[in-house]
Order: sequence, then C-alpha cells, then structure tokens
Amino acid sequence: MHLTHLSLTNFRNYARLELALQPRIIALQGANGQGKTNLLEAVYYLATSRSPRTTTDRELMNWLADEEPLPYTRLVADVQRGDTMHRIEITLVKQPNSGPNGFRLHKQVRLNGVNKRALDLLGQMPVVLFRPQDIELVAGSPSARRRYLDVTLCQIDAHYARALLQYNRVLTQRNALLRELRERGGSWDQLLFWDKKLTEDGAYLMARRQALVADVRERAQSLHLNLTAGRDRLDLRYVPTFDLSHVPQADYQLRLTFDRPELDTDHSVQAISEAFAHRLQEVRREEIARGMTLVGPHRDDLVIAANNVDLRTYGSRGQQRTAVLALKLAEVQVMQAAMGEPPLLLLDEVMAELDAERRRCLMDTIESVHQALLTTAEWQVFTPDFLEKALRLTVCEGRIEPASGLPHTSEGQV
Repeated sequence: MHLTHLSLTNFRNYARLELALQPRIIALQGANGQGKTNLLEAVYYLATSRSPRTTTDRELMNWLADEEPLPYTRLVADVQRGDTMHRIEITLVKQPNSGPNGFRLHKQVRLNGVNKRALDLLGQMPVVLFRPQDIELVAGSPSARRRYLDVTLCQIDAHYARALLQYNRVLTQRNALLRELRERGGSWDQLLFWDKKLTEDGAYLMARRQALVADVRERAQSLHLNLTAGRDRLDLRYVPTFDLSHVPQADYQLRLTFDRPELDTDHSVQAISEAFAHRLQEVRREEIARGMTLVGPHRDDLVIAANNVDLRTYGSRGQQRTAVLALKLAEVQVMQAAMGEPPLLLLDEVMAELDAERRRCLMDTIESVHQALLTTAEWQVFTPDFLEKALRLTVCEGRIEPASGLPHTSEGQV
C-alpha cells in the first residue's frame, strides 16, 4: 500500500499542489511555516477525515479561497493497494446561510467517485503519525491515551469504528436525559433503554482496547529495552472505570475484516457488559445529581510505566519521549500484523528531538515500511546513506520541488 499522487486545492498554505509520490522514503525539508506539517496533515486528514491539529475544518481552508464565488477546499489521494488503485477525495464547500457566522461548511467524502460517510475512509489508507507533540500521549490527559487506542483500532477494525460512533451518540443522549432527570425529575426507568445501548457498544470497545494494549505491550517492551540499552522495562496497563478483574481477558490477534473481527470474545464482551450495567446501577443517584455518565470507556485510561514508575507523574522528559517512541513503533508493528501490510508512516520533525541511538532505531523502522513521509528543518539530522535512499524534496511557501544535490552531513551529528 502506498500513496501515488496527492492533490491539494486551497488547503492551508497550498493554493494548488499536484504531487506524484513513490513507494519509498520521502524526505521534505524546509524552514518553519513553509508547509511541511500542512502536507502531512493533509495525508492524515484524507486517511481519517480528521485533522490532528484542529477540530474545526474551517481552519483548513486557505484564506484565498474566500475570493472565489464558491469558496472550497479539495483534497485527493490516489492509493495503490496490491493491483488496485483507490481514490479518496474530501471537499469542503463554504455555503452562505443565516447562521451566526453567515455560512456553513459542507463536507463531502468520496471513495472511487462514490459518496461515502467519513467513517468509510478508515482503513483505506492506514497511517501512523508521529510528532514531537505526541509526548502528550504519556504526559498529557487520559483523552490523549484513549485517542491513541481509538485511532489505531478504528483503522484496523471497521466494527470498532462503528461501535465507537454509536457509543458516543448514545452517551450524548444519555447525558441529556440525566440532566433532565436532575432538573425536572421523572422515572429512573427511562435510563434502562440507554443503559442497554451504552453497555453493548461500550463492552466491545473495552474488550478490543484490552486486546490492543496487550499486543502493544509485548511489542513496545522489546523496543523499549533496545532504546534504553536494557535498563528500563516498559509496562502498559488498561485502567477501566469499574472492576474487571473477574472478567477473563479475550485472547486473540487483531485482524482486519470489514464486518466483524475474527475472534471468539462474545463471552468476554458479555461479561464486561454485565459488569458495566451493574456499575451503572450502583452510581445511578450520583450520575443524576451530576448530570453526566460517570463510568464507561469514555473515562478509561492507560497507565504507562517504566520499572514500575508511572511516567506521567514521575517520568523525566527523556523517559517520556523514549516511551512515546516505543509506543509509536509498536503501533506500526501492530497495524502491519493486523492488516498484512505496513501503514503509511508520517513523521513530523521528530528526528531533531532524538539522540543518535534513537534516530537509528527509528530509521530502521522507516526502512521497513513501503512508504514514509518525513519532514525536517535541516538535512543534517540524517546520515548520508539514509539520504541517498530517500526522495528528497524542499518545501517553500506552499511549493514543493526536488532538492538539488546531496546535502553535507557531519559525522558528529548522527
């Protein structure tokens, strides 16, 4: 699987871009603010229909688009998978209306020319994105760690993506009912319907997350030992909001299907669902008093520790960065094992954050995938051998051109 062509119109600082790409390492060099990160953001957006940098699609639109009669942004990716070519297209159209902003943004997703839901894009062009900001995976809030699990699982398990979407919809409805019961009163039995829906989808999410954490833990531990010269042992522990110690953990490999994964976990999912429902009954009064759902996968966390020390609280910046690197490299391995092919690897100026040993470990992973897009402000963070293998491009003010000549690299910098 690799991206063969990328087309951008009015996306960020790219007014027009047509870029042919090869199944190899592609290194993009340029100063800050020239469009390197924007290019990776565009690829990630086409793969997931969401930006890793903003929750507002309006921010993706080039300001020059407003000068056109019908302002729009268009992104297109041609993706080769085996002998088949797929086209992914996302269009954002700014349409006038009577709302507070005076416009609405219409988002259209097309796959091979056919209108699709954003959900249908997941898994079409699987990607792993690694940025310096990803240190928040360890140091940040639980939502960053839940997102790490969800993004990985949504790309390899279509059923998980649907269950997550449904769970969030039910959660919104249930919270609205809890607030209504708090403010106006009424029978608590009204919650039973939403409880059933919540526990059915929520139990599947939790079973799947547990299995992913077990898989990532095994892979990341080995990687982390290599990164720390055997000094530190990484550990991951999925922490639900209610006790699951009595529930047997599902033992299965993550496999991609377009309907339901090939696994035998119905007994585990059912046990989790029952424990979830029981806990909802126990906290019913408190939930109504606070007007929100207090237990479930939307509040779960992932503990990341080294040598039995929680890295979020007690880890140094270097320890946190090493753990994130191990987790991202493990994510690549998990997705490759699940899908039978490596994902597209996107790396945004991460080399400058690493020492020589960690750079070498990361470059080994880069060379193991079919295609990797990486950005840098300076060529010197790479070895000459690495640069000779890469397609080298320069980015300047939203324009991309071939780099001229092989840059000088000193021995002491790699």
